[in-house]
Amino acid sequence: MPTTTANKAVATIAPGAEVDRTKTTACTTPHDPSQPLVQYALMIDAGSTGSRIHIYKFNNCQAQATYEYEVFRQTRPGLSSYAGKPSAAAESLDVLLNDALEVVPETLRSCTPVAVKATAGLRLLGVQQAADILAAVRDRLQSKYPFPLADKDSVVIMDGKDEGVYAWITANYLLHSIGPGATSKTNTFAVLDLGGASTQMVFEPVFADTGKSLADGEHKYALDFGGQTHELYQHSYLGYGLMAARGSVHRLVEFMATVRLSANEDADEVDDRVANPCLSRGTTRVIEVKTGVSSVLRNVTMTGADIGSYEGCRRVVELVLAKDAICQLHPCSFNGVYQPSLLDTFPFGKVLLLSYFYDRLFPLLAKDDTDPTPVSLPISRIAELAQDVCAGPKSWATKFGTNKQAMEELNDRPEYCLDLTFMYTLLRLGYEFEDDRMVMLGKQIDSTELGWALGAGIALVGANLECKA
Repeated sequence: MPTTTANKAVATIAPGAEVDRTKTTACTTPHDPSQPLVQYALMIDAGSTGSRIHIYKFNNCQAQATYEYEVFRQTRPGLSSYAGKPSAAAESLDVLLNDALEVVPETLRSCTPVAVKATAGLRLLGVQQAADILAAVRDRLQSKYPFPLADKDSVVIMDGKDEGVYAWITANYLLHSIGPGATSKTNTFAVLDLGGASTQMVFEPVFADTGKSLADGEHKYALDFGGQTHELYQHSYLGYGLMAARGSVHRLVEFMATVRLSANEDADEVDDRVANPCLSRGTTRVIEVKTGVSSVLRNVTMTGADIGSYEGCRRVVELVLAKDAICQLHPCSFNGVYQPSLLDTFPFGKVLLLSYFYDRLFPLLAKDDTDPTPVSLPISRIAELAQDVCAGPKSWATKFGTNKQAMEELNDRPEYCLDLTFMYTLLRLGYEFEDDRMVMLGKQIDSTELGWALGAGIALVGANLECKA
């Protein structure tokens, strides 16, 4: 259970405009003479589709470290793409760490903690391959770079519950719902983070009936932050990230096509293409599918042809969500997982959607693709977008023809229909939000990336650190 405190800077200077990065405009001397005036922290997010470094700057003008800004860089592919090649995986992070050398002043590097947190994608490689990659990363950090590892858990696969809770901290901290100025009466945001391999849900339920409370279990997370205690519900659904959901849908579609073919013994001709309702109408894509008990990989040509549709795709996605799975502790969301009713315990709370939610929805909504400020929409709007996208290129031209970014995204992604349908079904059927519930899409606030990294970075700065000799 992390106990973390930090302040949000009132005024900062963009990193490129600073003359001396060992100083700050907030003060000239640190609150504690034993602390440096400014401090940096490096958090590497080793996700399933790519690795990203967050270079955070803090000042020590007050009793707790004050966050100023971040420098963000990313590279592809992710560590999980280097199965059986641990050294190559470790070397893939060099481009990010070299950026850190450019940003962090030389005099502060030996006291700038670094951590590498891998997410669910690496876990899917298996225990030994994941361990080999993490060991290679740790060795390269220690032998090649001046930054100290924060602690024994500096290079690890992050626990799903920590990933969700740290994302909750980041969002609510930047939105001033927790931390300086917030009180026990300040309403917090629910945070839903959709990654490639997993999705996380974190919110602070409120029970109107004083006789009811959050059931005990791993989903219950007590958090102390900035002098306030928050009892959170959290769950990480491994296998329900966007890329994992794609794989599940494609396997199910391929399986059903195989069953139909086996039953149709009188067919004179066999079409080796598989009709997939989750591809936009009129589009085709060659998809690598795991088939059979042995999960053998093979390429399958799938086509939206004239069957691609939101309604058809949603029926497939509903099967993947396993809404009818056995629920041992009521109430459940999907796949048999306990979750307090959002209608009862979070009926009017604000909801923030992160990561792939933003990446897929924002291009279809934005008038200015350079503005990352959160935008709001009702959940029903996601279904409307899915219907338009699943209808195919003619529909795209009518609905999005004047939006250059949207058209580029749609033409490059035949699975956009699947992605939007999965998002809507996850929110509406899985989590049981009402159609008219307003949600926010977020990527950045005050030029800081949303996600778990800042929450974890704040914990890094607040920990006991041994500088590197």
